[in-house]
Amino acid sequence: MTKTLETLTEALLDAARKAGAESADAMALRGSSLSIDVRAGALEQAERAEGTDLGLRVLVGRRQACVSASDTRPETLTALAERAVAMAREAPEDPHAGLADSGQLARDWDLAALELEDPAPEPAPQALEDKARAAEAAALAVDGVEQVQQAGATYARRQVHLAATNGFSGGYAQTDSALACVAIAGEGTGMERDHDHDSRIFRADLREAGEIGTTAGRRAAERLGPRRPRTGAYPVLFDERVADSLIGHLLVAANGASLARGTSWLRDRMDAPLLPEDMTLFEDPHRPRATGSRPFDAEGLPTRRRALVENGVLRGWVLDLATARKLGLGSTGNAKRGTNAPPSPGSWNVALTQGERTRDALIAEMGTGLVVTSLIGATINPNTGDYSRGASGFWVENGEIAYPVNECTIAGSLPEMLGRMTPANDARPWLSRVVPSLLVEGLTLAGD
Repeated sequence: MTKTLETLTEALLDAARKAGAESADAMALRGSSLSIDVRAGALEQAERAEGTDLGLRVLVGRRQACVSASDTRPETLTALAERAVAMAREAPEDPHAGLADSGQLARDWDLAALELEDPAPEPAPQALEDKARAAEAAALAVDGVEQVQQAGATYARRQVHLAATNGFSGGYAQTDSALACVAIAGEGTGMERDHDHDSRIFRADLREAGEIGTTAGRRAAERLGPRRPRTGAYPVLFDERVADSLIGHLLVAANGASLARGTSWLRDRMDAPLLPEDMTLFEDPHRPRATGSRPFDAEGLPTRRRALVENGVLRGWVLDLATARKLGLGSTGNAKRGTNAPPSPGSWNVALTQGERTRDALIAEMGTGLVVTSLIGATINPNTGDYSRGASGFWVENGEIAYPVNECTIAGSLPEMLGRMTPANDARPWLSRVVPSLLVEGLTLAGD
């Protein structure tokens, strides 16, 4: 009989106590996945995976160590705990390491309200193959598309349970269904590639396979015949597909790990203007059917909805217990972890205020400039926020898209860019980062 994850975490904690740990927390993950890829109308790959992973963190005084395993036999759990305690005794002291106090722990959460698990049964392999075939066929039907590099459908389910010697014990299950298609247009050295994909917790929420394939094909065909844009200072519209990267850079700067190291351009900017005054960035770990939703964080603390940026002003950091202690603050319930490392801070679902105008209206407003649909590499100075990235997309003349462009670099100051963004109204509400297309004035383009 398969042991429950709760039973496994309790067994790990018991083994840790017997081995001499003063406190400990344990995580157990059990997952299964099914992946189907097709190519040229034939099944290319079918893969199924199942497994259980265990992680144990022990503390001896202010010394800690983490170990992991995928073997659930009792003798393995004992050996795992003994090894972890021996490692902790040799580790350097960390004055900020430690579990949460019992009064800080999450209690009485409403797991059903989060809708993290699709009640529908796991799909049959043939059903996933049919979706992948439909996406591929739709992409190939687009004029200019010569081949489909990949069309695939996946389903995954994982269970998580966390327990600690401070009395916390809790778990949840999460499902994920995804469909993706990568199309190639043109021939020879003139080939261009683009894609579309969708991923949802509930399989019934997935967009139609034909729509995904058609969109991938259309995007690839639209990229044919690219040129390099003119060098100079121009407005740049970050398409909704890549606009969330700007918010991602902000979240990295607001992360407790960056702040504790002193490598964040946001340091000393709490309660200072950051975004335009009509924009707010909310974090909401309780949004139903969102991949970044959690009833509690990886240290057993309650998660909550809050404004990271409110009416343009920075209001919150992203902290776990350790980074909060280093900064003399309290945890914000943002601890994340795997089975082989201690917790570290990370954000949950975020949503940026949307505008009233469409993406096309912002393009018309640009006059002359660049629409970015793909970003390559990243050079972000963590101390100053200086920004430089390779980009491709479409050149805009007289407020209309004129031709595709590639092989260009966009550069600017991230703090200044964030402060002069204009949002469109096209964000996808089901994503973990709900960010619309963003127009930024006066960036430097390096092209011809």
